[in-house]
Amino acid sequence: MAESKTRKRRGGGRAGAAARRGAAVIEQMPWNPPTNIDKPIEPLGPEGIEAVHEGAMRILEEIGIEFYNQEAIGILRKAGCTISGDNVRMDRDFVMEMVGKAPSKFTITPRNPEHQIEIGGKTILFGNVSSPPNYWDMEIGKKVPGTRRMCQDLLKLTQYFNCIHFAGGYPVEPVDIHASIRHLDVLYDKLTLTDKAMHAYSLGKERVEDVMEMVRIAGGLSHEEFEATPRMYTNINSTSPLKHDHPMIDGCLRLARRGQAIVVTPFTLAGAMAPVTMAGAVAQSLAEALCAIALFQYVRPGIPCVIGTFTSNVDMKSGAPAFGTPEYMRSTQMTGQMARYYGLPMRSSGVCAANVPDGQSVWETSNSLWAAVQSGTNMVYHAAGWLEGGLIASPEKFIMDCEILQQIQRYMQPELTATGPDDIALEAIRSVGNDGHFFGIQHTQDRYTTAFYQPFLSDWKNFEAWEAAGGIWTAERAHRMFKEIVNNFDAPKMDEAIREELAEFVERRKAEDGAPTDF
Repeated sequence: MAESKTRKRRGGGRAGAAARRGAAVIEQMPWNPPTNIDKPIEPLGPEGIEAVHEGAMRILEEIGIEFYNQEAIGILRKAGCTISGDNVRMDRDFVMEMVGKAPSKFTITPRNPEHQIEIGGKTILFGNVSSPPNYWDMEIGKKVPGTRRMCQDLLKLTQYFNCIHFAGGYPVEPVDIHASIRHLDVLYDKLTLTDKAMHAYSLGKERVEDVMEMVRIAGGLSHEEFEATPRMYTNINSTSPLKHDHPMIDGCLRLARRGQAIVVTPFTLAGAMAPVTMAGAVAQSLAEALCAIALFQYVRPGIPCVIGTFTSNVDMKSGAPAFGTPEYMRSTQMTGQMARYYGLPMRSSGVCAANVPDGQSVWETSNSLWAAVQSGTNMVYHAAGWLEGGLIASPEKFIMDCEILQQIQRYMQPELTATGPDDIALEAIRSVGNDGHFFGIQHTQDRYTTAFYQPFLSDWKNFEAWEAAGGIWTAERAHRMFKEIVNNFDAPKMDEAIREELAEFVERRKAEDGAPTDF
């Protein structure tokens, strides 16, 4: 589970054509999950780390976490935890012993092994927007409930862009499909339109079991092969403050027993669901995550677990969530320090509170993405396409965010900071001397195609040239690109027998009414 993957070197700028089948709409950087070569920003000193850790441990020991899952209660009682009704208090020695069993890095191998990802170490991975119930694009021009077609289009963007390394939850909820069978149709679409690492919602045993079986079928795997190494993952949220619900814990226990990866991400909004102070909010978030990870490690020692952070703040004037704020950035950096303290990979998010793909959406998302870089995050959820605090998915925003993601990838390439003789370029400087320019010299000519990042969406023309070309604003350029990508999309190859087996499984489970609902 804790294996690593050999990386291919690549050039900068526009090196390489799009790693997809079909016509390339844009020139993009090739698939190559970046290595974060920078030292993380660490706002906490040693005393601060100990204070936050002590706060988290005292929450677990003195206040406790509510577990609304009787199986988990029984397991934790057997483990020696103090149980009072649904409240579980854990000794810090138990928590630290269990958390110490989790690997610091591991791989997930999807149906296309070329898209295997390593989670942990210095690798930073980006995933698509997940779970908004609504959709917005420039053609519709208003916020509307998501549909299967919209979900499929966002999955096509997920596959198309090489800077998107894993598929999160539904990129928009297709509310035109009944909830009892929605997971079957969407997972079929995900597994046929993409070949990147898959996610399962932990929302009832039927959904989790169905998704594991569909991922196994799509990979052409035996049950033993599926369980031998992580092939997929789930992400759960605690119900802050200080609660874990039944279905999410149930789903994680099912995945843990079959060797699949688990991400635990408390959703703590300072001032509403957590203390107004960032240290207090982070300590609470850590307590909510660590207790669940301890449970899963007790059940299956060594199961891959990621500690997530979704600690931000609310607007104290309205109570609305705020994202990409200075507080969000600092809490992410602080949680990164604590994740390293516990030896766990970390997940954060690329988020904003903006309602449309405008300037606010870009600066808030950019803040949250660079906070992920600065914190040493390994897995960035919602890195492309998120609006309105997670209530809207937008294809234009998806493409705009991918421009930022590519710039982060380019920023991490070691050739930008290389200092060899050719990089110092003394002979080039000597040849130009005190007069002239560097445009035409051989040193420049040898490097001009890869020397600098070339955007696929940004427009670097001056105002007059931009105006003469139609004066197209960024979101409109992104919209046109979106339409061209989805209209020219070719799905990744899948063996026809496997496709038929997947379709047969979906139809059989639909005939069995899928997952139970109360409507």
